[in-house]
Amino acid sequence: MDEATLQSAFAALRIPKTHTTVGLSNLVAANKEYRSLFVNRRLPEDGWSDIQIQHFLFLLSTLDTNNKRSSSLRWCGVGEREGRIYSSLVANRHFGFAHGMGRSGDITEPQPKAVGSSVLVQLTLFLVLDAIRRGSGFNAQTAAQYGILLPLCTGMSMSLVLSSLREANPDRSIVLWCRIDQKSCFKAISSAGLTCVVIPTTLEGDEVVTHLQALEEAMSDKVLTVITTTSCFAPRVRDKVDQVAKLCQTHNVHHIINNAYGLQCASTSKLINRACVVGRVDAIVCSTDKNFLVPVGGAIVLSPHESIIQNIGKVYAGRASSSPILDLFITLLSMGLKGYQKLLQDRQQALENFAQRLSAVAEKHGERLLQCPSNTISFGITLDTLARPRDESEDETAYLESIRKPISALGAMLFSRCVSGTRVIPRLEQKTMGGQVFAGFGSSHDAFPHAYMTAACAIGVHPSEVDEFLVRLDKTIHEFKKKQEKR
Repeated sequence: MDEATLQSAFAALRIPKTHTTVGLSNLVAANKEYRSLFVNRRLPEDGWSDIQIQHFLFLLSTLDTNNKRSSSLRWCGVGEREGRIYSSLVANRHFGFAHGMGRSGDITEPQPKAVGSSVLVQLTLFLVLDAIRRGSGFNAQTAAQYGILLPLCTGMSMSLVLSSLREANPDRSIVLWCRIDQKSCFKAISSAGLTCVVIPTTLEGDEVVTHLQALEEAMSDKVLTVITTTSCFAPRVRDKVDQVAKLCQTHNVHHIINNAYGLQCASTSKLINRACVVGRVDAIVCSTDKNFLVPVGGAIVLSPHESIIQNIGKVYAGRASSSPILDLFITLLSMGLKGYQKLLQDRQQALENFAQRLSAVAEKHGERLLQCPSNTISFGITLDTLARPRDESEDETAYLESIRKPISALGAMLFSRCVSGTRVIPRLEQKTMGGQVFAGFGSSHDAFPHAYMTAACAIGVHPSEVDEFLVRLDKTIHEFKKKQEKR
């Protein structure tokens, strides 16, 4: 209903024009925001109010055939899937969006019964690309030129990307995986029906880095892709993806970057931009929950190549839930560009003394900060003094096994004291995945010389959380040592 019609209706109801002007100004302002969103397809500078967002969502959901908002317009649904929702709680939770996203042949294809849902998905893609370009610093002409939103975790999204590449290259079945001791990526390769060749790491000081020479030696005409990582737990640091990109271009091999939570790091974004310019990058997989503070379940895949993105959409089997995309849409509108940029700035400010303060706690207990300057999200401290000394006559394997559980117990103690997110890694831990044995599991290196623990300074962390964490860490290590002395 336009402004003139509303003015006439209000006058008929004997509401003073001076009163209606105030209310209509709000409506006009909101409509301008909606129009701007459709026309510009960019994040608003300032975040929207909850009422604005809810009004806009209900407006969009009215476009879907399952939402019969008018008694004069009644769709007759005789299909096997008509977006019917039994519970009003569930309907309200999803703002009436029930049709999900995509069609059976392509997850990006609009649905005729769900115009509102289709608009929602496309708008969210434009908004998140805008946030990544103007907030995270990704180049709009290369790294973030094209993208696709997936209602999947990072690992399953990686598997989908691999499946799309395999379909286009049926004669290639090997994935060179630059070792990173996180199970999801390794499982993604297996889920895609491909063979994983683990590229070993090497030490540069405390930093665990990919062995570039070993990677080049493993190249062959059977290699489908190389997977590198730019966000990881210390002492592992981001791969030199620009150098790997050059190798992949030389050997005509695909290159996927696992950038799960790297959007919050400006230097990582610059490195990926460079990789796209100097060499080959086919896809960059990023988590929505780790970067945009939404519930787990979504990912965005970026690429300099439109065909890569199109193929990923066509590989997805069936329709998909749009719930993770709805969460992201709401969050982005609530943040606005300024809100997102402030979150990135707040993390940067917390980062300025995070390592120094963590180092002070470590030194107080005879330990030290792991020197991993290339990793500006995850930080580690050694835990070597927490282990009892090795007896000269004691077998090394038996000794390591005997101290593994006591050191691991520090993590449990921290968790019981309401500290989440830390990782405690005993020295020379061993794990088997997919029939392959990983020595030194957790450190991404066969023989990392320290037991250690990590903590992250990630987007959304509050200064009070950092303060309390350092206090509790100090007390917990002290208590741990006292218990060790009694034993």
